Amino acid sequence: MTTHDPASPDADFSTLDPAFEFDYVAIDDPTDGGRFTRYWDLEPLQRGPQPVPDWLVTDRAAVEHELGILKTGKEAEVFLLERSVPATGASCVLAAKRYRGEDHRDFHRNDGYTQGRRVRDTRVTRAMAKKSSFGRQVAAGQWAGAEWESLKRCYELGVPVPYPVQIDGTEILMELITVDGEAAPRLANTRPERALLEDWFDQLRSAMVTLAERGLAHGDLSPYNILAAGERLVIIDLPQMVDVVANPQGSEFLMRDCHNVCTWFVRRGLEVDEHELFAELLAASW
Repeated sequence: MTTHDPASPDADFSTLDPAFEFDYVAIDDPTDGGRFTRYWDLEPLQRGPQPVPDWLVTDRAAVEHELGILKTGKEAEVFLLERSVPATGASCVLAAKRYRGEDHRDFHRNDGYTQGRRVRDTRVTRAMAKKSSFGRQVAAGQWAGAEWESLKRCYELGVPVPYPVQIDGTEILMELITVDGEAAPRLANTRPERALLEDWFDQLRSAMVTLAERGLAHGDLSPYNILAAGERLVIIDLPQMVDVVANPQGSEFLMRDCHNVCTWFVRRGLEVDEHELFAELLAASW
């Protein structure tokens, strides 16, 4: 597998090209309201890890069309996007996560998660601190960039996350997680049998340990950002992933992840201890 030196969410995103951080995606009209794929127009670091999955359409002649909205949130919206090649019939459906523009979203939880992230340009730092229009635009770019880097890193580590396809401005295209042809439900909306419940907890614990061994925590893990894809779980919504050591509140975020996860499993009848899980993860992070 070809890899690169994956940056953590605390990386210095000011080293990226400004267009990568700040530009918003423009929609072309090649046929009937769609857009031509930009996959090969992007820099290598803006495309997903190698090898590319067989299901992903990467043909330069591919056209992308929106199929509808999948999820709305305060920071971003997720759309269903079909990428197809009219001449061959090849197609795939992706999840397109688009972070809101500075006038339409509020990163209300930014401060705690972004402690320790570095921005070299003092003008940018001041703009972000003042939450000016430009500063908020920078923050949106960094939030999208942080999730992109977290997705790639997790995928390369074997943590169950959607395959990250590409990032273009503040839009991230990623694998759509499905069950029987439909979007997979959130863990919160499931009622599994005992055996599956136990297996799911083991999967989550393994994923959390893998992150902790790299000094990382999801930072906002809960049954609402874990998808139940049949017998496997997939973790989503990663822009706030934190360095447990570098972030002054890192251990607090880690403990909250443990509490949120264990509380749900306990309510479903599985005897798990959030403090035992926290101790295991904390030991793994050192």
